[in-house]
Amino acid sequence: MKVGDSSSSNLAITITVEKDGFYEVNGTRQEPTVSLYMTAGASKLRRMLRETDDLIVCPGVYDGPLMVSKSVQQYIQAGVAGFHIEDQIQNKRCGHLAGKKVVDLEEYLTRIRAAKLTKDRLRSDIVLIARTDALQQHGYDECIRRLKAARDLGADVGLLEGFTSKEMARQAVQDLAPWPLLLNMVENGAGPIITTKEAQEMGFRIMIFSFACFAPAYLGIKAALERLKNEGVVGIPDGLGPKKLFEVCGLMDSMKIDTEAGGSGFTNGV
Repeated sequence: MKVGDSSSSNLAITITVEKDGFYEVNGTRQEPTVSLYMTAGASKLRRMLRETDDLIVCPGVYDGPLMVSKSVQQYIQAGVAGFHIEDQIQNKRCGHLAGKKVVDLEEYLTRIRAAKLTKDRLRSDIVLIARTDALQQHGYDECIRRLKAARDLGADVGLLEGFTSKEMARQAVQDLAPWPLLLNMVENGAGPIITTKEAQEMGFRIMIFSFACFAPAYLGIKAALERLKNEGVVGIPDGLGPKKLFEVCGLMDSMKIDTEAGGSGFTNGV
């Protein structure tokens, strides 16, 4: 699932029973995905990785070989598990919006080569996820052509963005087998809703839920502010006070460090 900050990351880990999945990190504050953002979140990534033992997969890398190499190097140094390599133009947008444009195949493969060279040079095991958004502009066959070429250059996983049907998703897995594919599940997006069970049966190896935290947060915040406007209170449920919220942010770990170091800051509790 996609998480936007340390709090949502910690909450996702707490609720998720199986801790063997990827978490995708977005920017510090949610913004529409319609522009360039690659290296600006490096410090945020390091901070989140200090606060979770789970794996984090990062959003797309694109642009020229030098920028791709620099981004990959920063991701590796931050300790992330993997990232997308995209074929959109520099002024990119969310994969489930209309009007996407992609670079030609050779330019895309230049990005793949740059990422793989950087990975090998740094002797990293970071996962290279080759993503194509060519479906809108060029059709299914071109997507498969691009992903096969990326696979041949050493990409570890493929991502065909914006499936328009379950049949297409299933066919892509078959056409690229046994290479592992990632499914980006965006409910109410460009394609049908595919459950985790369905994705597993189709043969997908990784699944991302891009709005798993953002959409519910929007609805919850909107409802709370409307209640505040109309009733004069936020209406926070009983038991959900400052201490509980700060615990999600790492309060207990901070208290433990202070106590083990011989400090007295939390002698009387909080």
